[in-house]
Amino acid sequence: MSQIILASTSKYRRSLVSRLNLKFACVAPGTDEYALPDEAPTGTAIRLAESKACSIAKRYPEAVVIGADQVADLEGKPINKPVSHDRAVAQLLLQSGKLVKFHSAIAIAQMDSSGELRWKSCINTTDVHFKDLNESQIQAYLAAEKPYDCAGSFKVEGLGISLFEAVKTTDPTSLVGLPLIDLCKLLRHFKIDVI
Repeated sequence: MSQIILASTSKYRRSLVSRLNLKFACVAPGTDEYALPDEAPTGTAIRLAESKACSIAKRYPEAVVIGADQVADLEGKPINKPVSHDRAVAQLLLQSGKLVKFHSAIAIAQMDSSGELRWKSCINTTDVHFKDLNESQIQAYLAAEKPYDCAGSFKVEGLGISLFEAVKTTDPTSLVGLPLIDLCKLLRHFKIDVI
């Protein structure tokens, strides 16, 4: 089996891929994560996932490289990781009572022995309907989980689930940042079966 590399240093993505019982290494892709002018959120997510996978695949010939990116959008406008408490409060107040779409893209790339780079990618969109939230609920949640490194200012795998009215998705792991059902499908194109 080819070496597998996750083009990420995210502890969340590492934890997700670990669930598949695959032996893999993590390598930081060094990709500048920004949206291009007038780029749709889905386009940004796919472009960044492909960029991460392809840049590492060029450095590790014959390795199967997994790249991932997630872009959240509220009414077509991207929502970034909040980084600070005040930004997280503002994000959650803005998302209160609204539908936010989380676009999770994955790409797998491999450079073969002849130097030809090939890749496949896909995107999975999860619809999150937020409850009507007041500031005291938001403050209590942020004090409990401090999700400042998470798009949308929540951790769905923890108490963040209590912020939602409903979630609609075809892959429950997509909201964490790497849709494992889609990953398993893409890995088969590179002759890797999880089971």
